[in-house]
Order: sequence, then C-alpha cells, then structure tokens
Amino acid sequence: MLRLYLDQMFNLRIADALRINGYDVSRASEAGQARSDDEDILKKAITDNRILITLDEHFGDWTVLPLRQHSGVIRIKINPTTSEKIIKILVPFLKNHRHEEFKDHLVILSAHRAKWILTAQ
Repeated sequence: MLRLYLDQMFNLRIADALRINGYDVSRASEAGQARSDDEDILKKAITDNRILITLDEHFGDWTVLPLRQHSGVIRIKINPTTSEKIIKILVPFLKNHRHEEFKDHLVILSAHRAKWILTAQ
C-alpha cells in the first residue's frame, strides 16, 4: 500500500479522494506542520516512510533542498492547480505504481507526463 504525505497546500478534499481509493494518507496540516518549511516537511515524510506529494518547485532544485535518501517525492505540475485536476491525474498515476518504485526518486507529474529523476546515488 502506498503511504502518502500531503504538503500543506493540499486540502482535505484531495486527502479524502486518495483515502477513498485505498491510500494511507497523512496531511502536513494534520501533523502540526501547517506552517513548516520544506525541509521539515521532507524530514517528517522520511521519518514516517511516506511519499511526499507537493506542488512546490523547490523539490526540483537540489541547491535549495537536496534530496538524498527518501521514500519518494511527487511534484505535481498543473495549471490551474484545482483539486479536481490534481485528483484526476494523481489517482490514476498512483494506481500503476508500488511504494518501492518511488524510493529515492523525484517524480514530476503533469497532465500528460511523469518524469522520474533518481535523486540518490
């Protein structure tokens, strides 16, 4: 089962949609991280062995936030970033993958593409 950690910008509607589809979901805002910085959110996801899902572009910039050993990061890249659009691309994408596949990978997920980047060497 995929264990997911939603960054603070995701609302309850997205979490509920993922839970309905059988995913183990935790939200940063529910874990006391509503105002935490990216580094602390990533640390929490790593500690809890969860795949971090974010809209934040900093996760693609190694100089700002280096990614080493982690359970995976999915950065959603869509415009506009509505709950409906996020759910529409995220749920089908997750159904095709196992938790282990995400280890040490950054996935940049858009409406038409998923770019996988190995972040740990």
